[in-house]
Amino acid sequence: MAHRLLVRRIWTLSAKDIRCLPSNTSRMSFLSPSRSLPRSLPLSSRREVSFNVQDQEDFTERVINSELPVLIDFHAQWCGPCKILGPRLEKAVAKQKGRVTMAKVDIDDHTDLAIEYGVSAVPTVIAMRGGDVVDQFVGIKDDDELDSFVSKVIGQ
Repeated sequence: MAHRLLVRRIWTLSAKDIRCLPSNTSRMSFLSPSRSLPRSLPLSSRREVSFNVQDQEDFTERVINSELPVLIDFHAQWCGPCKILGPRLEKAVAKQKGRVTMAKVDIDDHTDLAIEYGVSAVPTVIAMRGGDVVDQFVGIKDDDELDSFVSKVIGQ
């Protein structure tokens, strides 16, 4: 509590000091135009490998109607194995450099999707191509098994 009061006093003093500076100061301000930050950040070519499904309409648009094969990761926040599998699966998808994408579906938020696709345990990963389920697995797999699963889904 004392620390917060001290910080608040310092902050208040600093703000007062800044307001009291003369307007004809010859020193360069930190935010002067010559030293300002760039107006826009450079665009990167990095493409997101996964996305969170927002609702049924989003699922239909981005998963079922996708031109690319899609891996659907059915998971839950409280699921320990899901927290292990998710990053591994994203890594395997990223290795394919845009030939496959990954949708993440939280079963607590989207129970209807979990029921529709017969998800009875998490983590469950379902692979879809052209709106059809082509493969699936339940549980954790190691990196090599995930790489071969993803390769099989994209047809390599």
